[in-house]
Formats: sequence, C-alpha cells, structure tokens
Amino acid sequence: MGNGNGLPLDGVRVIEFTHMVMGPTCGMILADLGAEVIKIEPPGGDKTRKLPGLGIGFFRTFNRNKKSVVLDIQTREGQAQARELIGECDIVLENFRPGLMAQVGLGYAELSQRFPRLIYVSHKGFLPGPYEKRLALDEVVQMMGGLSYMTGLPGRPLRAGTSVNDIMGGMFGAIGVLAALRERDRTGHGQEVQSALFENCVFLSAQHMQQYAMTKEPPPPMPARVSAWSVYDVFTLADGEQLFIGAVSDKQFVTLCSALGHPELAQRPEYATNASRVEVRRRLLADLAAILKDIRVEGLMPILEGSGIPYAPIVRPDQLFDDPHLKQSGGLVPMQTDDGGTTDVVLLPLTMGGRRPGVRQPLAKVGEHTREILARLKRRVSPDE
Repeated sequence: MGNGNGLPLDGVRVIEFTHMVMGPTCGMILADLGAEVIKIEPPGGDKTRKLPGLGIGFFRTFNRNKKSVVLDIQTREGQAQARELIGECDIVLENFRPGLMAQVGLGYAELSQRFPRLIYVSHKGFLPGPYEKRLALDEVVQMMGGLSYMTGLPGRPLRAGTSVNDIMGGMFGAIGVLAALRERDRTGHGQEVQSALFENCVFLSAQHMQQYAMTKEPPPPMPARVSAWSVYDVFTLADGEQLFIGAVSDKQFVTLCSALGHPELAQRPEYATNASRVEVRRRLLADLAAILKDIRVEGLMPILEGSGIPYAPIVRPDQLFDDPHLKQSGGLVPMQTDDGGTTDVVLLPLTMGGRRPGVRQPLAKVGEHTREILARLKRRVSPDE
C-alpha cells in the first residue's frame, strides 16, 4: 500500500544498505519520487553523518525523505531481521565493497531464490570484468576514465570539483530500477541491476573517444583545446571580476560587437566568419579583453541578456543559496536537519506535470524509525537501539 503522497513511486518500498554518495543518491532519487526508502544504518549510525571537510555535506544532501533503521548486519539476528524486511520490499540498494553483502547472506544470488520479484541494485567501482574486484573512488575512475586528463592543463590531470561519477552512478542505478520495475510488471520477475563508477566516467569521455576515432588525433585537454567557436571563454572585466561569454554563430558575434559598443570589430575581414575567427582566435580574444577590462560585470550582464548572447558569471557554491532563479523556481526548499536545525536543499532538477518533487519529512535521526519498521515484521522483534 502507498502513503498517499500522489507521487509516481508511491507504493514502492526500498531497503537501502548504503553509505557515502553513490548508493544514497539512488535512494534519494527514488524517495523524492515517492518510494518509501528504509535506510539501514549500523549501530552508532552511518559514518557518512560524521565526515569532516569536503564530505561534511554528503549525508544531508543525499539522504532526505528516508526512514532510518539501525541493524547490525554483522550479527545473525541483524541478518535475519534484514532478510525479513527485504521480503517486504520491492528493491534492495547496496554500495559496499565487492562480496560483502554475499558474505553476510544478503547477496542477490541468495535473496533472489527466496524473493524472485526482488530488484537488487549494486553500485560498484566497476561492472563485471577484469577490474571488478578493485576498490574504486570517484577520483580513481576520473583518472583512469579520461575525465581528469581532459579537465586539467597538459601534464597536470585534475579531478572535477564534485563527485560527478558517484552522483551519476546513483542516477543510473535509479534509471535501472525504473526499467526493472517496468519489466517486472510484464514478466513477474525481478533482476539484479549494476551501476559502476568507471563505466560512468568512460560514458562521460565517450565524445572524446569518438573525436579520436574520427580525427586519429588524441584530443587535447580542455584548457588546451582547439575551440570550435571563436568567442567561448572567460574574460576578466573591471575590478578583476570574471564573466564567461559565448558567441557561437556569426550573427551572435555581430550582436556581441554591437552590444560592447564596437560594431566596427565585426567588419574586419579576418573576423568575417567563425572559421576565420578561430584561425586568429588569440588576436580576437586579446581585442575583446582590451574592450572588456574597463566594463563592470553588473552593467554588462543585462546588455548581454537583452541581446541574446550566452553569458555566465563565475559563481561559488555558497552563492547559490541566494540565486534568484533557484529560489523563485522552487529549486531550493527548507528541510529540517537531524540536529533540529533547518537548511535549504537542492531538489531534483526536473518537473513532473509542473511540480517539483520535494521534501516530505525531516532528515532522519539515527534509528528514528527502527521501532516503526521492525513492528511490521511477522514475528515479534526488539529494536536494536
């Protein structure tokens, strides 16, 4: 039975054995879309709750709309309780090291014999193959999947500034769930879904693989790329402020020159077409830089907007809390945190029928729902708390 939330996955029940980012992202997507997601935490709680530094925001970001149950799956009692709960669920999510869930009797091979309709989602470093036993991190696969090479300067590979593969892995896990639910409706059988960091990263690099296949030249890193467009760069304006400006057609270039008060720039023969401008791109960028260095960002942005020229200020993540579009479009909403405070959180980047799937409950405290969930079991059990 559903919770009456009116969302697409109302009535779907998920049990989640995850930590860090990848698995929790999958669970959060399903929870936001209406599924009841039961997060299993070890005694003392998921260690992700207490990460320092750049990991401090992981738990709040990827664990909303879930219920928390404390079970020790390293014990026979915890394993038995977990299996009983799994029997009442449609979907299992896990992202532990390869083989761990099988070691505690909660692997797909064993569970599928008992629960043939079960959909079991494993989030790993690698899909089955020569690398499948390796442990992986987002940074590891960015290095070996082409992304760090393409992001950094030549000879200086650089990881992306956020957990792109972990988040993308959770997204593909959720896509697999939706497809498996659809297939189960047709066949009556569940299946195992696997999503992996390395394959995510290779997918991100696939366009550059095809670039090589077509040109027979290794693609240079993005900072050293041969741009397809003459004006597609970050410029430094007055007071050291920066602005990205892109003019990707001849019409846009003419419009940009007029917007900057220098229509004569577009009349130069060497700047007549995008192809000719790309050939002398360094000189063109220097000409534009000389014009832009005395113009203030806040004055130029409305001019570019009115002219239809793509532009973007360089924004830090902390500044996004005050972004007017995010706030007015409903992309940022308040959520009560597990310590009783409140924070604005970023919703899924989609609308369905004009609505944004949002926050339906406070961020769960450790084991907050243990009694409620275990009370559903057919045999009487005691909470682990």
